[in-house]
Amino acid sequence: MRVEKEEARKGMTEGGIPIGSVLVRNTTIIGRGHNRRVQQENPMIHAEIDCLMQAGRIGSYGNTVLYSTLMPCFLCAGAAVQFGIKKVIVAESRNFLGARAFMEEHGIEVVDLDDREWAAFFGKWCREHPKLWNEDIGED
Repeated sequence: MRVEKEEARKGMTEGGIPIGSVLVRNTTIIGRGHNRRVQQENPMIHAEIDCLMQAGRIGSYGNTVLYSTLMPCFLCAGAAVQFGIKKVIVAESRNFLGARAFMEEHGIEVVDLDDREWAAFFGKWCREHPKLWNEDIGED
């Protein structure tokens, strides 16, 4: 989970939301990204979406694993389902429950590492930036 956290911190230093993601095939990183909604003024560029965009056209996704610092939302979970990603590993879901059940209902194995240190870091960020965080998750 080191690279995803690097991506998340990169997004934060750019003035964005600290969520990072990495796509791995076998043991090789083939895509990495972070939430760029603020930086690009584009509501679609969540970390997982950015990661998939950076990976580009790779053919089949069936033998890949998607890592994220936070449980994916329905947008990102939908992308994982659409492309046939079989496994998603997240650092934590304490701060956002996301779409775990949706992914599991579509055959994706979801592993929540429950990284308490990362959850505390991200939770603090959410408390310090409630308007931005609520905008990201579609809440008022």
